[in-house]
Amino acid sequence: MQTLLAEVVSISPLTEFVHKVILKPQQPVAFEAGQYLQLVLGEKDKRAFSIASRPSQTDALELHIGASNADSYAMQSLEHLRSAHNENQTVTIEAGLGISQLRLQCERPIILLAGGTGFSYAKSMAEHLAEINCERPVLFYWGVKEESALYAHTEMQAWADSRENFKFIPVVEHPTDSWTGHTGYVHKAVMNDIISLEPYDIYMAGRFDMIGIVRDDFINHGATRENMYADAFAFIK
Repeated sequence: MQTLLAEVVSISPLTEFVHKVILKPQQPVAFEAGQYLQLVLGEKDKRAFSIASRPSQTDALELHIGASNADSYAMQSLEHLRSAHNENQTVTIEAGLGISQLRLQCERPIILLAGGTGFSYAKSMAEHLAEINCERPVLFYWGVKEESALYAHTEMQAWADSRENFKFIPVVEHPTDSWTGHTGYVHKAVMNDIISLEPYDIYMAGRFDMIGIVRDDFINHGATRENMYADAFAFIK
């Protein structure tokens, strides 16, 4: 883990409720694809956010912060960042945290599964896999409630189009009549597409209550617990 001061370069909306934050650390930052950082608001107040940028971007860190409730964990963090940006002050971060980073020492196919802004966790791994010219099959499932929440649809489709072994599958829980893609719960879409999950390494990010259900359903669908990765596992039974 590195403790760093960082400049808040920009805060821009991705949707009505999701914002992209770009931080510029005062020294190069080291992390692995799939790790997260903590925004330090106080000695005992540290807020965790997945890093959306790839590890080779040592001079910039991208976060996707979903915040709708004024008193929420995320909105308080966003206001802390906005204040620092407006006053030209730095923020303190702790980077290189987590135990669910991308594993590259095997040849198993990969499933990246993200719910909502858990997308940022999978995005870092997807971009890293493209950058190192990974030849393993990679399936990226991104589940959202409404189509408008697919703020990086074009970007990830371009990622999928870059190599034959990459596939991007957006899943909309409450689609409009014009939506022609996958619908319902994202992990159900995975199980509908794949007969058995036994061959796969699976990386997951989303609400803790969601991840617990996904883990259990995936194990019943053939997945091996040792080949499933989510930082939420450290906090749920």
